[in-house]
Amino acid sequence: MIWLIGSKGMLGTEVASQLTAAKIPFVTSDSDVDITDYDALEAFALRAVSQAGGDHKLDYIINCAAYTAVDKAEDEREKAAAVNAKGVENIARTARNNGATLIHISTDYVFDGTGCTDAAGNLRPYTESDAKAPLGVYGKTKSDGEDAVIQGMAKYYILRTAWLYGLHGHNFVYTMTKLTGSRDEIKVVSDQRGTPTNAATLAAVIAELVQADEKHFVPFGIYHVTDEGETNWHAFTLEINRLAKKHKRIDAKHECRILPCTTEEYPTKAKRPAYSVLDKTKIQKALGIKLPPWQKSLESFMKDKAFEVQ
Repeated sequence: MIWLIGSKGMLGTEVASQLTAAKIPFVTSDSDVDITDYDALEAFALRAVSQAGGDHKLDYIINCAAYTAVDKAEDEREKAAAVNAKGVENIARTARNNGATLIHISTDYVFDGTGCTDAAGNLRPYTESDAKAPLGVYGKTKSDGEDAVIQGMAKYYILRTAWLYGLHGHNFVYTMTKLTGSRDEIKVVSDQRGTPTNAATLAAVIAELVQADEKHFVPFGIYHVTDEGETNWHAFTLEINRLAKKHKRIDAKHECRILPCTTEEYPTKAKRPAYSVLDKTKIQKALGIKLPPWQKSLESFMKDKAFEVQ
């Protein structure tokens, strides 16, 4: 039995869709089960297993619940920590007590964005073993959540992702589609590099993981999962605008000047990593898959019938 936590969020909705398509049975919870309340989690687990009957047991817990308001977290430290750290600790404890494997979603924000270099001194993508150094409250609470999982149990997959967008929720792609389709000029940061990631890509990896035992065992641990390639927010916006016009999401005749700017010119309450490209070699080898280029995933997103600016 699989329990999907955070099933109504952007990622959770996509995971539910892909599990359903793969005919994998699962139960869900969202705000109806408070992850900051350990007893509530245990009660749900007991009820779900009891209702399933027979020899059913909890095999996997997929945690897609998170506090993701990066800037608000600077003022809501306790709220962010309650969900991203204590809540995750409770979920890990529940998984361990029920003999379940935990799949937990983390973030590139656990790194400071200064990057690492290879033997030749060139900047390289972060690997799973690189030292964490979060810059702000959001990244710190997500890092603490990772630590709670690692210290609290042995059967886990921590999946770090980045620049996530999806069909079912507010995100950068929807925002830029709306802005470039309605304004004459916008400025977008061009000195932060990373990899845009369609929630469908991450959900597909999660679906692969829960089926992996039937094919081969994937070692427990931390894995990086994003689409392939890298870009910056300004170049990402240019591609969003091009595809939005191509697929008639906005008026193709409307011209919006999309100007680059620096992080310094566009200050935010929380500091963002300047470089947060993640190395995906480990997950691709473990599952025998090839992750798609971010441009291909973005076009698939734009063409989807469910596309609707939030």
